[in-house]
Amino acid sequence: MLPEPLLTTRREDERDIPVLVWRAGRPLLAVSSAPLGGGIGVRRWVLNATVPMSYDRNDPADHLAELAREFGLDGPGVGLLTGVDVAEVARRTDTGVQVWATVGLGTPVPAAAPTVAAPAQPVGTVNIVAYVPARLGDAALVNVVATATEAKAQAIAELGLPGTGTPTDAVTVLCPPDGPVNAYGGPRSTWGAPLARAVHAAVLATGRETAVPWSDRLRG
Repeated sequence: MLPEPLLTTRREDERDIPVLVWRAGRPLLAVSSAPLGGGIGVRRWVLNATVPMSYDRNDPADHLAELAREFGLDGPGVGLLTGVDVAEVARRTDTGVQVWATVGLGTPVPAAAPTVAAPAQPVGTVNIVAYVPARLGDAALVNVVATATEAKAQAIAELGLPGTGTPTDAVTVLCPPDGPVNAYGGPRSTWGAPLARAVHAAVLATGRETAVPWSDRLRG
């Protein structure tokens, strides 16, 4: 299993900003769309950091690498950012699959909607971190990202929101690097099915409440 994340803080601009840190007991195989550590490869840790809504750095991977060094995280890892207070992470398990989701749905958009200039809106991000307790082949790793995304979109539809996700969502799925290889990760596969159920439950539970961005909360 992947140990529960540590909820900690970092000091920035005289404020304590929340951060979630997962430290794997051993290197794990991961697939991720995160700014830092994206792609497929062996990873040792995951970091999900809250940022203020005024965040305007154009080097998120470098920023996350700085945070990793600050927390003493060695070797390759995965880094995610969100305007949501990560202390409000939702955790769900299903048949050995673990899922943690930080859910902000301020700007749900249909994936294929036309790209047009729009007034500034509250930024939303759904970050999903999952652990599957069986070795997944490369194709299955790609497939579980699609499965998690489909489950998220299903939850958003059931919440009655007009979108399939937000423009900044990210998914990270980890699994053991050894053992018999599972070739499939779709929503009816051995491990894709419980992953879909756990992601759906986590997003549905947190999405029912309006997430106030962490920095907006500071202003009262």
